[in-house]
Order: sequence, then C-alpha cells, then structure tokens
Amino acid sequence: MNRQIFAPEHDVFRETVRTFLAKEVLPHYEQWENDGIVSREAWRAAGRQGLLGLAVPEEFGGGGNDDFRYSAVLAEEFTRAGVSGLALGLHNDIVGPYLTRLSTPEQKRRWLPGFCSGETVTAIAMTEPGAGSDLQGIRTTAEDRGDHWLLNGSKTFISNGILADLVVVVARTAPEGGAKGLSLLVVERGAAGFERGRNLEKIGQKSQDTAELFFHDVRVPKENLLGELHGGFLHLMTNLAQERMGIAVAGIAAAEHLLEITTRYVKEREAFGRPLSKLQHVRFEIAEMATECAVTRTFLDRCIVEHADGTLDAVHASMAKWWATELQKRVADRCLQLHGGYGYMAEFPVARAYTDGRIQTIYGGTTEIMKEIIGRSLLS
Repeated sequence: MNRQIFAPEHDVFRETVRTFLAKEVLPHYEQWENDGIVSREAWRAAGRQGLLGLAVPEEFGGGGNDDFRYSAVLAEEFTRAGVSGLALGLHNDIVGPYLTRLSTPEQKRRWLPGFCSGETVTAIAMTEPGAGSDLQGIRTTAEDRGDHWLLNGSKTFISNGILADLVVVVARTAPEGGAKGLSLLVVERGAAGFERGRNLEKIGQKSQDTAELFFHDVRVPKENLLGELHGGFLHLMTNLAQERMGIAVAGIAAAEHLLEITTRYVKEREAFGRPLSKLQHVRFEIAEMATECAVTRTFLDRCIVEHADGTLDAVHASMAKWWATELQKRVADRCLQLHGGYGYMAEFPVARAYTDGRIQTIYGGTTEIMKEIIGRSLLS
C-alpha cells in the first residue's frame, strides 16, 4: 500500500540519510561491531549532515523542526541498513526532548550546541540493577548539600554509556517512596566520582556501547537540575511516549525489511529441484507475514501522524510499541527459519536482525508493562 504520511521534504531527507549511511556508516560498521563501540567521528559526521538535534531550535544549531516524521524516516533507514550501533534515535528522540523542553535558557546555551554538532554524546540513566521497567523502585539518591547535590548510586544497561559526555540521571531527591521525590540531574563527563563500568557484552547490537555507571559522592551543581525538583516521574511519563514510538517505528521497519529479503531468498533458493517459493507452506508463511506487516503499518503510520500533531496518547503509544516489536520478533524468527542453515550464519542479514532486534520487546518498557498500561486505562 502506498504510504500517505510523507511530504516531498521528507523524501529529500530520506535520501540524505541514505547517503550518510552509505558514506559514513556502512564502510566502518563491521569494525565498530568488532570494537564494541562506534567512533566519535561518526557522531560528528552526523552533526555536520544535520541529523542531530532535528527538533532543537536553530539558534542552538539544530534543525528547528519538531515534526516527528523526520525522526521516523531516520529510524526506518537506520533499521533497514541494520546499523543499530549509532544510536541517533536515543540522542534525538529520547534525550533531546528533555533538554529542549525542560532546560533553562542557560542550560540550553551550555548543552544544545554540542548536542547538535555531535561533540556532545548523550545518554539517559534510568535502569538500575533492582529497578528496570518499575521506575518507582529507583534507589539512586541525590542529597541536597546547599550549592550542590551529592549523588550516590548505580545504573545499568545504559545505552551510549561509554561514549556519553552528558548523562541525564534519574535520582531520588526526597525520601518518599514510589513515584514521589524523583528528579532529573545532568552529570557531565569528568565529574569526580562518576565512573563507568564494563562495556557490557550483549548477544546483539554489539557496536552500541551499553554500560554500567557508578556515582560515588558526585557533586552535581544545583544548576544541573533538569526540570522541576521532585518532578522527575511526571517528566519521564511525559516523554516515554516518544521513546516508545521510536522503538515501534523501528520494529515495523525491521519486520518489513526482513520480509523483503526473505521473499527474495525463497525465490532464489532451491530445494527438491525447485525454488522454495513453490512450496505451499512457504507461500503461506510469506502471506501471513505480509498481511501482519500491512495491518501493523497502517496503525503505525496513523500513530506517527498523530504524534507529529501532538495528539497521540500514552495508551496508543504503548499499543504501538508492544504490537510492532512483538511482530518484529515473530517475523525475525520465521524469516530465519525460512533461510534454513544459512539463516544461522552471521554473514546473513537475517541473523544479525534476529539478535539485534530481540531487545526491542524489552527496553523502553517491556511488552508486559505496555499491556499493563493499556489494561489499566480500560479497566480502571
């Protein structure tokens, strides 16, 4: 089905992204996978190409356009290229809104130019060893010491954790339990007591640096409080819908791309003297996946438009996230099966897509949490 949500300017941007991937990413990607981290030059190249800070005001070096469809194009093209390591979506769509919507004029001047140029790589530190999807269980604390906060605690599974120059840390600034008393503090590279642990070894997304972070009596200046004091939980709930939409967009793009490459494969690969595509079971598998992708794409495109218009609610973002990522997981498994033994070989795109995509149903809120949000909204 022809997609109706993009204008000519989005198509031009898509070509820009494809050119960037071909020139600055794909020639180096295998090396990044081996290194377990992407190069800083790739971030600076993305900045030069105008791919960072799409929604940041132009006065700070950004694109000045908060149309989410540009972010959707970026997510789709990176997903189709199979390059999850260069986490521009995390930088633009997850951390970016906190900096643009919550920061003071002074903070904007201090942080946003580097954010847009690629000189400042960002991360957000929510997850802890004992608190994943349940943000109310956060134990990292920040004690008010007059002119600074004294930050103590640890975080884990932090994307961009090794490269990050600026980390938005979720910490408890009041003794109340649950959702009360959480605040967002910005910790900058080089702060005394801020240490990075291992670059965690994962089954997929190997070039995406994912780290443990430790905070031992870190003195965070008062001017690094982001947003309202004790308002962190509300800030997180407000911005999580966009994070989930970004993951959902990548999910359907991945499923569609896997379907494309598998359709080509079964037409070319022969078994019992004829192409696999001549087997009824294979045709049924392709037909089922194509139908599921088409139905999901229709819903996702509607969500993209509504989010770009500012009308998408958290419930429908949760629906999009859990459905698209679970579809991605199913399609990856079925496509690998249709590739047979070759699907298990790392040199085949389907193999990397299988391992890289498995995290999709977990980060940004697990499928189970998405269902809880939806169910609670319908039954409370």
